[in-house]
Amino acid sequence: MVLLGVAGSYCCLFWVAVLLPDGELVLCSVFCSIYSFFCDERDFLCCCSAEWEESIPLKKFFVQSSAGILHLSCIRSHLSPLSILLCSLGLLVAESRVALLSGLSILAMVHLLAQPKEVLLCREKGNNAGHTVVVDAVEYDFHLLPSGIINPKVTAFIGNGVVIHLPGLFEEAEKNLKKGKGLEGWEKRLIISDRAHIVFDFHQAADGIQEQQRQEQAGKNLGTTKKGIGPVYSSKAARSGLRMCDLVSDFDDFSERFKVLANQYKAIYPTLKIDIEGELEKLKGYMEKVKPMVRDGVYFMYEALHGPPKKILVEGANAALLDIDFGTYPFVTSSNCTVGGVCTGLGMPPQNVGEVYGVVKAYTTRVGIGAFPTEQDNEIGELLQQRGKEFGVTTGRKRRCGWLDLVSLRYVYMINGFTALALTKLDILDVFPEIKVGVAYKLDGEIIPHFPANHEVLNKVEVQYETLPGWVTDISNARTFDELPVNAQNYVRFIEMELGVPVKWIGVGKSRESMIQLF
Repeated sequence: MVLLGVAGSYCCLFWVAVLLPDGELVLCSVFCSIYSFFCDERDFLCCCSAEWEESIPLKKFFVQSSAGILHLSCIRSHLSPLSILLCSLGLLVAESRVALLSGLSILAMVHLLAQPKEVLLCREKGNNAGHTVVVDAVEYDFHLLPSGIINPKVTAFIGNGVVIHLPGLFEEAEKNLKKGKGLEGWEKRLIISDRAHIVFDFHQAADGIQEQQRQEQAGKNLGTTKKGIGPVYSSKAARSGLRMCDLVSDFDDFSERFKVLANQYKAIYPTLKIDIEGELEKLKGYMEKVKPMVRDGVYFMYEALHGPPKKILVEGANAALLDIDFGTYPFVTSSNCTVGGVCTGLGMPPQNVGEVYGVVKAYTTRVGIGAFPTEQDNEIGELLQQRGKEFGVTTGRKRRCGWLDLVSLRYVYMINGFTALALTKLDILDVFPEIKVGVAYKLDGEIIPHFPANHEVLNKVEVQYETLPGWVTDISNARTFDELPVNAQNYVRFIEMELGVPVKWIGVGKSRESMIQLF
């Protein structure tokens, strides 16, 4: 069904022209007895083919078909504004649909968007990736805990897509508690989905053994964080994993299933040592601590979306090019980091997805092994690394650095469909008299029109660059676009022109105040 056009009225009904799948054009009336609910909205609907404009006051239509006649009735929607942040070429949600953010340096966006109102923060994936956020001059590190939990007005939710290492969760909270007051009372503000899978210590040990085996057999490994992410997702896919609901329901039954799983791993990895009884004793202690936090995640999300309006931010962990399906396979994580993973990782309907904001650094970084066409393994990359303080939060490894890669960014845009960009860390480029941007890949001397799926092919591509003049001046105090040097403005406009996507935010420093909003 495609909505073609609408005429509005202050009276009793709207007339709606609807194109049915069989090509028939039907003029339908939408009775507006509840129009008074929308007195703060525009008095007409504004639509374009197949998409609702933000100005639409009727938030949800129930469509029924009977004897070839389309009947539309409308109600005022109680859907909450939902913002989704997918990290590193990440995602955000606006109005009554979900807007998604994709990108690195996403914490500045989380806290910029989370400040004005009470915010429900949701989280996906595992503790293999981390974020750092500075609040009141205190630097907090987050891996499993949603970073917005440092706001005392926030209810933080860990979704079913997360794999949870319970010792790591509580260690993370304790370390951050020692740094400042931001996490005081965190246990009362955290809700965990009962469907989230549990990472055990033997998953982490198996991760290390697998890396060692890869190194011995193939001469190279995947460069994992050894946090057990791959093995626990393997257990999940093999239907032998254990979830939070198992832990808090019947510990005797949980113990028996834990023993079976542990013995399976011992059979696969003969050198693996597991103190089964000792592990169960520890898990029983964590069970008592975590039980008050565990809740049915599906019902929780439904109530959050349909109850009193809230602003909801969904925070992801990994970059889009680490997605198990669309990333630089096999040098990827074990879950979906793109838009689709938001719905499956939280139990949220896709129709709640609206605006999609891609968050990306003004240059490109990568932690660990994997193809990186625009990498600068030289003094340029070293300078980017030093100025950007590019160290992995989880492992402390140096991030590899290079010029902005618009080929990969365009590819990620094709998958996630973001409607605006947040361009962060523009100030890191302040010292470069010339700045290069990767605009195309060549293979055997010919420009290729796509981002290669095969990792070996991606490793062989030659990058075609555009060279732009730098600005060689400190921009960290700029607070409006006009305060940026002309060449910095031109850099931003070049990215917009190449991608066909507007830049909505520009980051010129670490603080929330250093985020310039263009529209």
